[in-house]
Amino acid sequence: MTGPIVIDSAGAELAGDLVVPGDAKGFVVFAHGSGSSRHSSRNRAVAKALQDKRFATLLLDLLTEAEERADRHTGELRFDIPLLADRVVTAVEQAGERTATSGLPIGLFGASTGAAAALIAAAREKSVRAVVSRGGRPDLAGDALSEVRAPTLLIVGGLDLPVLELNEKAAGRLAAPTNVQIVPGATHLFEEPGALEEVARLAAGWFGEHLTA
Repeated sequence: MTGPIVIDSAGAELAGDLVVPGDAKGFVVFAHGSGSSRHSSRNRAVAKALQDKRFATLLLDLLTEAEERADRHTGELRFDIPLLADRVVTAVEQAGERTATSGLPIGLFGASTGAAAALIAAAREKSVRAVVSRGGRPDLAGDALSEVRAPTLLIVGGLDLPVLELNEKAAGRLAAPTNVQIVPGATHLFEEPGALEEVARLAAGWFGEHLTA
């Protein structure tokens, strides 16, 4: 099953692209980072790799079109982590109500500020079984880190030193089983040859281990 869907979060209609393999063994919701959307080429590449491993994926815009337009000028909404987290929670809840994804174990994949939103959502939504962060800002999840119970993988580029330090500090605050994986030679956007493929491999392995029906 492949197609567009709409998630209604407190009156905000959020556009998403849902892909469900016929033999899906888990379901991963993507929380995009600051200034990004469901059209992110990096997250789409990771999603495709997960689909090939029999995971359903939802690439979701966490802002409406009108909000995106306003945010291009203010840059405020992309850093409104509580708002983004609320919308991730709504997506998880509504996914559980859809026939194609109902009953599948759920994971979250967050990038940049979306990682913080994913972790807050995982702290609130106990159905989340695993979280993966790519170049994320888990530190922005604040006190919610101590409430996360889903096993969490933090993937950071080896050359992304400020973010690596923030991830290592956040890992110390996470209550959940946590692993920090460094991709050698990679910068924040994992644009180096083979870097994004390594992110996809690590994510698939983590979800494969922790998302079991």
